[in-house]
Amino acid sequence: MRKLFGFLTVLAVLCFPKAALAQQPIRVNCGGSNYMDSKGQLWQADTGYSGGTIEIIATTVNGTADPLLYEDYRWNPTSYSIAVPNGQYQVNLYFTEANPKAESLGARVFNVSLQGTTVFPNLDIFAAAGANASLIKSANVNVTASAIKIGFTPVSGLNPKISAIEILPLQIAASPTLLLNFKYPDGTPVVGTLNYSISSSLLSFQGNAPLTNGQAQCVLFSNPSALGISAQFTVNLNLTDSAGRQLWQLSLGMNPAQVNLGAIQTSSLNVVVQKL
Repeated sequence: MRKLFGFLTVLAVLCFPKAALAQQPIRVNCGGSNYMDSKGQLWQADTGYSGGTIEIIATTVNGTADPLLYEDYRWNPTSYSIAVPNGQYQVNLYFTEANPKAESLGARVFNVSLQGTTVFPNLDIFAAAGANASLIKSANVNVTASAIKIGFTPVSGLNPKISAIEILPLQIAASPTLLLNFKYPDGTPVVGTLNYSISSSLLSFQGNAPLTNGQAQCVLFSNPSALGISAQFTVNLNLTDSAGRQLWQLSLGMNPAQVNLGAIQTSSLNVVVQKL
């Protein structure tokens, strides 16, 4: 019984289908509309900004396969806030200097921060890349409050500007995993989908992952706060077959502050379900 309770605790703490954790890159065309780049990647229209105005340049930008991405930009923004799941990310910021008034050293200098910490102090686009050339500044960030916050502070000369923002999720660290292996009594693998939902007083999200040869590989989190979960929460897992019929279900509630979760290890579970 203790082992069973321990396993159920592990599931509640959290078992996420690995495919569901594959956060997609986020790309924002600052000051512009939707844009498909030379690699077939979609940059969404300007979003998440606070302050600033839209500006457009008429000069072709060098050093990039996508000069149109730099044609429009947001001038003098206070900040950007982009909602993301908690985790590790690489943030790429795209700049160009095409204003003749700023084509000299020190003509536009500003600080850039991530999560309130300055990562690019005294940034001078012209000094770093010259005129009409692309400049990409990259930094990694650990998100713990479900958003990436990018701040801009003028230092001297003209006000800050930015052409595009790219957010790339970093690979999940070597977290322990749980392999769920669903089979029918005759040993054949189940064809279906593992569905999950997590809810608390502060958040609610859900998703699903199709089984592969009857299996679903899940990531186990010993620290629910990595997903922004700090209060009492409820986890629901259920398996449905290809016809949408429910074959298996598990529902648990937990307060992460009341359980020691440090001993979670990689494991597997075979689940036999009846055909309907």
